Amino acid sequence: MDNNNFNQQQNQGGYQQQPHGYLPPVPNATGALVLGILSIVFSFCYGIIGIILGIVGLVLANKATEMHEMNPGMYSQSSLSNAKAGKITSIIGLVLGALVILYFIFILVMLGTLMGDFPWEEFR
Repeated sequence: MDNNNFNQQQNQGGYQQQPHGYLPPVPNATGALVLGILSIVFSFCYGIIGIILGIVGLVLANKATEMHEMNPGMYSQSSLSNAKAGKITSIIGLVLGALVILYFIFILVMLGTLMGDFPWEEFR
């Protein structure tokens, strides 16, 4: 009977009993994956949105990986895989966003060069 009272006190004191074999996910792992995927999608919107989402996703993925490394037996392995996938997709989104920005800069330079060589005096 004492053991039953102890279990009730643990449940009331904020302790949650997990089912046998269940490990909670690493915090921010799913968020890092979602932000990494969104950084790839939004990298084609002038690049800056993809870069911002990629940086935030990369930071969240690094925090999740560090938390798992501090307590490897405390979190599930699948959520660590989500964090790693979030890191990879965030890096891809950063690279694509940077390439899109470089492409727009190249187009602006080319337009400026063409407009500078245009014979404007003939139109007066």
